[in-house]
Amino acid sequence: MNIQKLLFVTKFEELGFDALQALLSLRKAALNHVVFVNVIERDKVAMRRGTGYQKTEEVRLRERANIRFIDWAETLFEQGMEVGVYIVVGTLVSQVIEAAKKEEADLIVIGKSHKPMLEQFYSGSDVTEIIRRASIPVLVYKPIPENNTALEHPFERPLLATDNSAGSLRAVEYFKGLNAVVEEIHLLTVVDEKALKGDSSMSIQKSRKEARQKLEQICEDLESAGIRARAHVYVGQPFEQIERAARDCKSTLIVAGSSAKAAWAERWIGSVPRAIAEKSAYPTMLVPPEKS
Repeated sequence: MNIQKLLFVTKFEELGFDALQALLSLRKAALNHVVFVNVIERDKVAMRRGTGYQKTEEVRLRERANIRFIDWAETLFEQGMEVGVYIVVGTLVSQVIEAAKKEEADLIVIGKSHKPMLEQFYSGSDVTEIIRRASIPVLVYKPIPENNTALEHPFERPLLATDNSAGSLRAVEYFKGLNAVVEEIHLLTVVDEKALKGDSSMSIQKSRKEARQKLEQICEDLESAGIRARAHVYVGQPFEQIERAARDCKSTLIVAGSSAKAAWAERWIGSVPRAIAEKSAYPTMLVPPEKS
């Protein structure tokens, strides 16, 4: 699996050209085409202006986006890249999903949601809904405050948190095609303390070894594709341990499989991938299971 075409979704404020430049290291693998997407949402424009939706405002926003994209495209053309542009009026989630399908994109890149947490709880964030509906990986791009140099090479040292789900196993297949970009990948399994079997140190260590053996099999698979890989087993609450492992391994990106869980279940039950996408300080790539 290769990342040849990237869908770059931006409102400009939270995701600029510097973020795209950091992702151009993917050209060493297969990336040769970037599609810019800017969605003008009628209800949000009207709410911001407080005067109802106005056609003149739509024209102004279209032209502003067009000027930005022309400038960005010129830089990419000079590097031999292909460029596409979508400046559309509609609902962000539906327009992004439609563009991804039409363009047959391999990766969606989007900025972190800025909805208040209470609003996200009741309505869900646009980012979460895109992750839930997308059939391709979604990269939620976020700066790393304590390590800004990581922004230059987000795919250099990824941390792949795996629970042997279909999504996380599919992520392994994606990374096999990125051996020219990835310096080292760290594989992580987080074991819940309640899942540790037995009441003796021997039986607990057996559970840890079983988890590690599965990771080492994946490491061998990645190394056969030319990617250096290391296995780690942490114990505790998944989100907290994934964040800790990312710090320990000096990771530049967190990768996890996403689920097809219904929207209401995501809000009320929650999920580790959603927590990483919305709460983690690290750029996060969520990979869905293969659609049947």
